[in-house]
Amino acid sequence: MARWIESWMPGSGAGAFGRSESAHPGEQFGLPADGVSSVAGFGRRFGALAIDWTLGYLIALLILGSDELGGPNISWTVLAVWFLLTAVPVAAFGASAGMTALGIRVASIDSAAVIGVPRAVLRTALVALVLPPLFRDPDGRGWHDRATRTIVVRTRA
Repeated sequence: MARWIESWMPGSGAGAFGRSESAHPGEQFGLPADGVSSVAGFGRRFGALAIDWTLGYLIALLILGSDELGGPNISWTVLAVWFLLTAVPVAAFGASAGMTALGIRVASIDSAAVIGVPRAVLRTALVALVLPPLFRDPDGRGWHDRATRTIVVRTRA
């Protein structure tokens, strides 16, 4: 029996969670098992997020000044800077600075060259909520990827 969430989450058919119908992640999308264009692993994805967050933190410190390090505004400024550093390049190029550094990018499952602004903003907002990326299907796609019809793939081996 399909889970209730699968009936409204776009991006893959009902019953995709918990079933291993394919031999490797991304097979249902025509992706290879390993190498370039294969599904990026959780480690690379987390590393890219950490790089982007660190860049956001450093830029926020440049904007606010080092005396705001423990202040109440730093966390919201870091979030806003990180959001811009992630959503804008993902919309335009398919990858943020951290993703580019680690050799991954966000690809559309409907074969569009880039995912565009609305889907990039929604995807980044869902990543900011923390939980959607942690719930993943057998293809390694979190709820944020399923909601935006995207998949994160490797750009180099």
